[in-house]
Amino acid sequence: MNDQHKLNATFNEKGENISPVLPDSIKNYLIDIDGTVCDDVPNEEPERMGTVLPFPDALDILNKWYEDGHIITFFTSRTEDHREITEFWLKKHNFKYHSLLMEKPRGGNYHWIDNHIVKATRFKGKFTDLIVKNKEIEVFNNGSES
Repeated sequence: MNDQHKLNATFNEKGENISPVLPDSIKNYLIDIDGTVCDDVPNEEPERMGTVLPFPDALDILNKWYEDGHIITFFTSRTEDHREITEFWLKKHNFKYHSLLMEKPRGGNYHWIDNHIVKATRFKGKFTDLIVKNKEIEVFNNGSES
């Protein structure tokens, strides 16, 4: 992480250090590859991983977000055996990114539980600038909600 991604110290109600956070103006984007920035290529067809074309709007928007100072991390269900071809493909198509996480669990139906705020955006065919919409979400019932 470079200087523009300086983490801010944070503290709990007891004044103890807890995990630092990014400034509000910087987003930590976690972006799937197959079916999101290019056609959906399953692990069972690795020969397609090097030749599939990126979605042009994905390349443009993600590189814009990178240039705007946001953190771009690709994560994929591709296995570690596919890391080299995946990194080659990202470089070949000029994707700008900070890191690549392999071996995301397969099968969808993801439910992310974290102590930090998580905003999820389901990809439905085109990358654009993001807009704000209010949606219903599932939360833990801690007894204080009605």
